[in-house]
Amino acid sequence: MDDHDEQPDVASAAPAEKKAATTRTSAVRIVAARPTKKPAGRASAPRTTAAKAAAVKSASARNDSVKAESADAENKAKEAKAAAAKRAAAKAAAARAAKAAAAREAKEKAQAEREEQEAQAAREKRAAQALAEAEAAALVAQESDEAPEEPIFRPSAPAATSEPEPEPAPAPSAEPEPAANPDPEPEPEPASSPEPEPEPEPEPDAAAAAEAVVVDVHAPAASDAIVVRGLVKDFGDQRAVNAIDLTVPAGSFYGIVGPNGAGKTTTLSVLAGLLRADAGEVEICGIDQAKNPLGAKRVMGVLPDRLRTFDRLTGRQLLHYYGLLRGLSADVIEKRSADLMRAFDLAGSVGRVVSDYSAGMTKKIMLAGAMIHSPRVLVLDEPFESVDPVSSAVILDILRAYVDHGGTVILSSHGMDLVERVCSRVAIIVGGEVLAEGTVDEVRAGQTLESRFVELSGGASEVEGLEWLHAFSD
Repeated sequence: MDDHDEQPDVASAAPAEKKAATTRTSAVRIVAARPTKKPAGRASAPRTTAAKAAAVKSASARNDSVKAESADAENKAKEAKAAAAKRAAAKAAAARAAKAAAAREAKEKAQAEREEQEAQAAREKRAAQALAEAEAAALVAQESDEAPEEPIFRPSAPAATSEPEPEPAPAPSAEPEPAANPDPEPEPEPASSPEPEPEPEPEPDAAAAAEAVVVDVHAPAASDAIVVRGLVKDFGDQRAVNAIDLTVPAGSFYGIVGPNGAGKTTTLSVLAGLLRADAGEVEICGIDQAKNPLGAKRVMGVLPDRLRTFDRLTGRQLLHYYGLLRGLSADVIEKRSADLMRAFDLAGSVGRVVSDYSAGMTKKIMLAGAMIHSPRVLVLDEPFESVDPVSSAVILDILRAYVDHGGTVILSSHGMDLVERVCSRVAIIVGGEVLAEGTVDEVRAGQTLESRFVELSGGASEVEGLEWLHAFSD
């Protein structure tokens, strides 16, 4: 650019000013030619006021109509809301009534089941009592046949015949027994043996006598809790148990050990009444198992090897069921179940179904079920299998306390250290026969129990023919 200012273009500016002037002149002419608006006269005023009034009236009418419609809509909404509330209330009331009816039905059903269970338990109890009374009566009759002299009933007869002449009153009681003999022989009381007829007299006391005999039979007064003589059990051509003799003292911890297939489980199953022996005798707390199987089972608690149970029940329900089977009342079952679940560390699992339990938990709930009726004898087949060390220690503490208070435990196990540490007596069974039996010290004969077991079992066989296993496939 140059340093001097640029000069304006004068020739082009002149026509622009002329054009602007012409435009201003035209605008003035247009404004002058526009007619001026005349002010409104008096005649138009009334029309304007009436129009305003009509407009106001129309607006008011529209407002009233809108208000009426709004009120109508509001009323309809309120009515609809009230109807909906009534329907919801009716539906809720119907649901509550249905729920209450279902609860009543469930309660009635549970009550009916409970009554049925109680009635069944009562029937079983009456049947067992009747059986026991019948056996007792048979024993009483057998004893009376073997020993015709019954000095227990003598005192009443001499008392009536001691004064036969002045007192005819005792005559009615003496008449039905010996009609002619008591008068000539009032003095030789012990010689009045022709009294087989006093048998009708003891009839009123038959129940008491039967009860006394039953108590003598069932009470574990004997020093031996289990006595087995000549026990034999065959499965087809296979003899699983061959003339076994065992004696388990009351209040002892008795262990049975042996190799797989030796007959341990079969022996314990026969003792528990789960299998019937082909030959031999079994007594449980003085009760002959063959003659009174129910009485023998009543004093035992059993933990079988193969855990077959009602695993669709919860832990609490299963223990309650076991208690009912044992004839316990509901409150006793509840208390004992809580104690056992707490002792076996299962308190947090009482509401879970048993099918969700681990193998060790199932073992513990089954052991709790075997102990719920406080039996005199526990028959436990592999009680520590699949149980962790902490739970094993807890179970051992419970069993030791049980034995210390007079209970008897007979168990099978492959844990030689545990048997050696816990049991007071042990039997080694091989091939269905007892090869050694006695205290732990007597059986191991200066060795460890495991060494003695291996020696009696025939020793460890050498493994041959697996050289291919040492040449790895990769």
